[in-house]
Amino acid sequence: MDTSLLHKENAPGNYNCAILTISTSRYEKYGKTDRPERAEDVSGKLIWGMLQVKGSRIVNYELIPDNMEMIRDAFKKNLYSDADVIISSGGTGLSPADVTIEAVTPFIEKEMPGFGELFRLKSIEQVGNSIMLTRAIAGVAREKVIFCLPGSPNAVKLALELILPEMGHILKHVKGQ
Repeated sequence: MDTSLLHKENAPGNYNCAILTISTSRYEKYGKTDRPERAEDVSGKLIWGMLQVKGSRIVNYELIPDNMEMIRDAFKKNLYSDADVIISSGGTGLSPADVTIEAVTPFIEKEMPGFGELFRLKSIEQVGNSIMLTRAIAGVAREKVIFCLPGSPNAVKLALELILPEMGHILKHVKGQ
């Protein structure tokens, strides 16, 4: 029998998710909102929709500016919520305003470098060598899985196509089942 199937056996099929969109321009235009469509957030809407299609429940959505403390506060709040998975989009590039990775990294107890490596490998078909500019990461904190994705809808779609088939398997390991 395929060992990857054994690993996925008894893995949770659906889970609670928090979505955090990091975008100063959207935040300045729309302020705090609880739905991506209220902020013209294409990537957030894509995450929401792809998760729901898989049967998962969205327990929180937040729009946050590229502000270190506000990003940290949002992640901390979600680490102490009923979310099993926290997915952020935006703020993973190299501009001075991109601080998502710096804000989130101190919370991560275990890194999942394979996600960033696989994401960049698969992204090369879409964006070529400019993949080296993304700092997309994943990790685990407080038995929750964290993914920090770029803000582009194409990048989000690709990342979720990689993440979603493995999410139950990841959660099974994270929760010690």
